[in-house]
Amino acid sequence: MGRFTLPRDLYHGKGSLAELANLKGKKAIVVVGGGSMRRFGFLDKAVEYLKQAGMEVQLFENVEPDPSVETVMKGAEAMRAFEPDWIVAMGGGSPIDAAKAMWAFYEYPETSFEDLITPFSFPTLRTKAKFCAIPSTSGTATEVTAFAVITDYAKGIKYPLADFNITPDIAIVDPDLAETMPKKLTAHTGMDAMTHAIEAYVSTLHCNYTDPLALHAIRLIHNNLKKSYDGDAAARAVMHDAQCLAGMAFSNALLGIVHSMAHKTGAAFSGGHIIHGAANAMYLPKVIQFNAKNAEAAARYAEIARFIDLPGKTTEELVASLVAELRKMNKELDIPYAIRNYGEGGVIADKSIIDEKEFNDKLADVAKNAIGDACTGSNPRIPTQAEMEKLLLAVYYDKDIDF
Repeated sequence: MGRFTLPRDLYHGKGSLAELANLKGKKAIVVVGGGSMRRFGFLDKAVEYLKQAGMEVQLFENVEPDPSVETVMKGAEAMRAFEPDWIVAMGGGSPIDAAKAMWAFYEYPETSFEDLITPFSFPTLRTKAKFCAIPSTSGTATEVTAFAVITDYAKGIKYPLADFNITPDIAIVDPDLAETMPKKLTAHTGMDAMTHAIEAYVSTLHCNYTDPLALHAIRLIHNNLKKSYDGDAAARAVMHDAQCLAGMAFSNALLGIVHSMAHKTGAAFSGGHIIHGAANAMYLPKVIQFNAKNAEAAARYAEIARFIDLPGKTTEELVASLVAELRKMNKELDIPYAIRNYGEGGVIADKSIIDEKEFNDKLADVAKNAIGDACTGSNPRIPTQAEMEKLLLAVYYDKDIDF
């Protein structure tokens, strides 16, 4: 038996933020990030709409990129003191992911972070509050997914939390919020969305309900990401929808080892973070080459290539075209091909911020952690320890996969 879960209601299109005025409740806590929502006026609008709905409003601000366990616990403590019946998270993936985890600890204070690491192990939520998610970036799609990523900085590991309980009740996908994204963020989040859609399409849990969402998202992203990156407002609005469609697909079909590798390399090195969307963009072509040794996966990659009108007749030719096209997109978006050229902020550089010796010293442990990541189980080809180490070396040095 399969399962397909989405928010109860999804409001989309310009001006849909106003739907907050129609929420029914007494108290709402608004969880936001580092200031862009306030700076561009969207936070004030959200608070005003919630007050129009008759609610008392409290803010929890300054959730950091790659939110920490500590921030999650502080937010849950604030929620326990305020006792909201609506949690409204707005901004990029970080505040929304953090708010999802806060939600669990608000309703179940005795729960430990370790209790939630096992996929689909959350207690039943909505005993105290419902959840509304409003994305300002066009990539994570956390507004429609059963996932959140929280970082344990003490261990240097990003943990993907997974449970249908944390799928929001309401998603508001208003392209007005995405118009403020800088170019670099547009590139990284866009390729994150592309990775979501492609991994969902080849996942071992793909189905008739997820396939059309994934394919349509791939086509929209392929046709609109570069235009959005170059400042085309209409293309950016399409990208906001496309990333959401990709999220609907992967939340139900799950992901693969591109994400496993990104989760476990993101915070592992002293030189700096590997931004999640940039990591996915770099790793995706290599993982396609690895997974294409599986005949069923290769056939599905070929279907993707045909769907977006790439050249090739044989499966092998079409897979190669898909890999080449993704690398071309990375170059156009100033995303490196490999970690050895990963500069500050995730742009192409002559010298990587990730030290080569440190990378190799930590290779075995990072590979082991990646294999153990929650996303590995739905990948079409499960790597051994030795294969994962080779994959990681390939994404550092930009080597083709021949194993």
